[in-house]
Amino acid sequence: MKVLIACEFSGIVREAFKAKGHDAWSCDFLPTDIEGNHIQDDVLSHLHDGWDLMIAHPPCKYICKGGNNWLNRRPDLEWRENRELGAQFFMEFINAPINKIAVENPIGCMSSKYRKPDQIIHPYMFGHDIRKDTCLWLKNLPPLIYTCVIPPPHRKIDYWSNKRNPDGKSLKSITYIGIAKAMAEQWG
Repeated sequence: MKVLIACEFSGIVREAFKAKGHDAWSCDFLPTDIEGNHIQDDVLSHLHDGWDLMIAHPPCKYICKGGNNWLNRRPDLEWRENRELGAQFFMEFINAPINKIAVENPIGCMSSKYRKPDQIIHPYMFGHDIRKDTCLWLKNLPPLIYTCVIPPPHRKIDYWSNKRNPDGKSLKSITYIGIAKAMAEQWG
């Protein structure tokens, strides 16, 4: 299967699909952290390249719940404009000409601007002791089945102390390996 992992610089999901024998490619403006099939470009230029499956991770800064909090605090129009651009970018993935699609994002405005997600997962459902709401909007894909549930209590991600590494890449946006493996096993 030809698989596109949109807006992924880490290579984690791409490599999980590659390990299952798929022709998997990540695409992002940033270079990849793990050497492999990576397109460093605007992903929108590659949505028509004959993919069988796409897993998209559009940036969430302006459309997530935290972004909504900022929207209410800022009097300027720039944040609102960026929110609309972020929502439009999200919808580019939803409407892509690809048979199977999963779009991943935290809880945010897309639940009202588009529709409620098909599933909300957490890393602790896939072997990581972390609580992090992760929404999945699915097209022609079943919900993920949990693979290794860690009992509570769960750690929450500390968004304030660990925002970015020295390269400017958002560390909190990287997909956990347990989730990536579940996607590859169940959707591949």
